[in-house]
Amino acid sequence: MRQFDVPVFYRSPIISTVKDARKATDPRKKDFAPSVIDFGPVRFKIARHFGFCYGVEQAIEIAYQTLDDHPDRRIFLLSEMIHNPHVNNDLEERGVQFLRSTTGEQLIPFDVLTPDDIVLIPAFGTTLEVEKTLEARGVDTQSYDTTCPFVEKVWRKSRQIGGDDYTIVVHGKRYHEETRATFSHAKEHGPVVVVRNMEEAEDLARVIRGDASADFFETRFADRYSEGFDPATDLQRLGVVNQTTMLATETKAISNLLREALEARYGTAEIKEHFADTSDTLCYATNENQDATLALINDGADLAIVVGGYNSSNTSHLVELCEEHMPTYFISDAQQFDGPAEIQHFDLHAEAVVTTAHWFPVDDTPVDVILNSGASCPDALLDEVIRAIISWYPEARPVDEALAPFRADAAEA
Repeated sequence: MRQFDVPVFYRSPIISTVKDARKATDPRKKDFAPSVIDFGPVRFKIARHFGFCYGVEQAIEIAYQTLDDHPDRRIFLLSEMIHNPHVNNDLEERGVQFLRSTTGEQLIPFDVLTPDDIVLIPAFGTTLEVEKTLEARGVDTQSYDTTCPFVEKVWRKSRQIGGDDYTIVVHGKRYHEETRATFSHAKEHGPVVVVRNMEEAEDLARVIRGDASADFFETRFADRYSEGFDPATDLQRLGVVNQTTMLATETKAISNLLREALEARYGTAEIKEHFADTSDTLCYATNENQDATLALINDGADLAIVVGGYNSSNTSHLVELCEEHMPTYFISDAQQFDGPAEIQHFDLHAEAVVTTAHWFPVDDTPVDVILNSGASCPDALLDEVIRAIISWYPEARPVDEALAPFRADAAEA
């Protein structure tokens, strides 16, 4: 797979050593067992797969290369490059201006743009409506498009199944940037409806089976279906695609549920006429990160720390997986804790930063800590977390000593 030129300050001496060793000893990525960095009184369990994915590295390379190549031109980002505040803040400090917020709020009017301006389209992609608006102002929407190839793959599948007269069901968060973009592209080729979770999929299945009315559909899925959608005819043939950062297991479960509803309505023998196979659209990186997180959880730990942007969908799903099994703290960086006495962390359910006292069992040695991050988080932030925590233990092994087994494994491989 292609290697991207990511700025060195996003890399990390500790995490890079671990990743290099795993790459050398398990090149085919078959072993999902976690890596353990043993500092004596505290041990960090690291997932086999985490951190920057292909799409994120591509977006970062394009953004920084654009800055290097065009120091005299105005450079705008349509919205956040990726959902990580450290990356976006660094780009902003280098002069990049943000046109919109992640929720679509206009920060800078499009009418200030000229054909000489550069507009970077983020990894999530954008809507056809926004593309047309930019092109009407003479802005080049092709040369600086960082849309993830796996997002584009979902768009291609949507186009294909829509062209075959299937309705496109999108598993995603309706107003997430990626789902807004997918919805826009998909509706050009067929009817579209967005489902957020299994609860909504159950309700859609009721409509498919004929157990709920069209009025129920229009109320339950208000603002989540394309114009002119007719549940009486548009729920007879379906294909499911997803926002690539959603839980892959949930996408599969939703797909199976809707398939079963169609079988109940039309019979198993006729299912190929009513349900399109779209399993090849699942993002490999999201899938691998989630499987690796499950392996971490199965290996056990005293607590989990997940690092990433609070508006990062793929990171929030890793948090959800961990918090079902152990105390889990979702932080943006190592600045969020004041030693073992107190931590400020994001509560997904309250959708707010909360403070927890006495969060780290510093006296119960050895402490096993799951340390993980989403696909938009620089590895360097995990290094900072590790260094901060081992500073609480004067007797902890030096970093070089703790990493020695990984260097030896890489050398032997």
